[in-house]
Amino acid sequence: MASTASTVSRRALLAAGAAALSAQGRKPNVILIYADDLGYGDLGCYGSKLRTPNLDRMAAEGMRFTNFLSANPVCSPSRAALLTGRYPTRVGVPKVLFPRDTAGLPDGETTIAQMLKPQGYKSMCVGKWHLGHHPAYLPPARGFDEYYGIPYSNDMIPPVVLHAVPGKVETVEAAATLETLTPRYTDQAVRFLERSKDDPFFLYMPHTYPHIPLAASPRFKGKSPHGLYGDVIEELDWSVGEILGAVKKLGLDRNTLVLFSSDNGPWFQGSPGGLRGRKGTTYEGGVREPFLARMPGPIPAGKVCHGLASTMDVLPTVGKLCGATLPGQPLDGIDIWPLLSARQPRLERELLLYFDDIYLQCARLDHYKLHVARYNSAAYSPAPAGGRKNLPLARPELYDLRTDPEEGYDIAPENPEIVARIRDRIEKLMTGFPENIRQAHRQTAAQLTTGAVGAHPRVPN
Repeated sequence: MASTASTVSRRALLAAGAAALSAQGRKPNVILIYADDLGYGDLGCYGSKLRTPNLDRMAAEGMRFTNFLSANPVCSPSRAALLTGRYPTRVGVPKVLFPRDTAGLPDGETTIAQMLKPQGYKSMCVGKWHLGHHPAYLPPARGFDEYYGIPYSNDMIPPVVLHAVPGKVETVEAAATLETLTPRYTDQAVRFLERSKDDPFFLYMPHTYPHIPLAASPRFKGKSPHGLYGDVIEELDWSVGEILGAVKKLGLDRNTLVLFSSDNGPWFQGSPGGLRGRKGTTYEGGVREPFLARMPGPIPAGKVCHGLASTMDVLPTVGKLCGATLPGQPLDGIDIWPLLSARQPRLERELLLYFDDIYLQCARLDHYKLHVARYNSAAYSPAPAGGRKNLPLARPELYDLRTDPEEGYDIAPENPEIVARIRDRIEKLMTGFPENIRQAHRQTAAQLTTGAVGAHPRVPN
């Protein structure tokens, strides 16, 4: 647990930040830009050859994280965790939602927009929502004043474009023109900033790309030396530049927290940056994401943070910064302002759990990661005979991510006490999850007695 001195230091820091913002006469604005299927290695500032000058400049003018995790390796669950500060398995969105689904993020959960509304914040969601496409689950029913975008992934038919405000949903396009989505999203976002400049605002901008099918506007198509994927990333980077430029033009640069990340790792294209795994896996390549934070003054420029952080930390951090009352439900994220302000290099925190669907597969304690279960086939590949199953590992695997970010060398045999400590903490934490999640955990463990164990199927002789 954090020491009393560090707790006092954090409180003093928050008070100082609030006082500085109060002196400016208004609450801080928040912009959260969220890519879809962007890899850890897809930005120039993370070592990519793709051209991302605006995002690179954002990193240079703010802070770049190297150990920032999404709470899930696929779309809907990761977004549920981001907006609520809670594990998707806790909020009832453990898997991807499809157009055939009639439900979404439960009404009992509190989103960032709902948290900020009592503080007088105007809010808009522009882009891919993917937390329920029926009116009762769209952004205006979850605290946002306005919504424009595709309510699910662009490979789901039909990829309809909606415009919604409380009590009214209009269809802008029955079949979305994918090539112009990014510039249209950007135009909608800039217009929102312009009409909200006199009030505190929250802009949530979850982009459709680089989720497949890829598409770029004529301005960017064919311009990257790295094919259509490169075109899409360059247009996404341009969009970020437009948002940052609008904030500066409106005179709100030093009073606006801008965050950038992605929901999960790359799918068929894109780079996990040397990490093992991709979208749909609980290896680091499936869940470790770029995370950039910029707020000139409060966040020092040119800093790199190696401390562990999560998408679930966004809600409590924004809530504290904006003076909002945090939701009453137990949060799994923590306030990471001490990291963002560079006052502390890392924070003590509870284990971070890695779920895929309803199944717990890994747990992270600082730089140690323990794998306890894994599917018997790769994601997005034909299921083996008998179906795809989550199986326990007969011997849990332990990786030291400081020296082995590729998760290639199991050090569990040499560190039984670390394995035991993490496993014990897993069992204690799981008691706080809904019954269906606890049952899935018990059923996975019970397979050890039947001999149904392993990582992936054995290769036939």
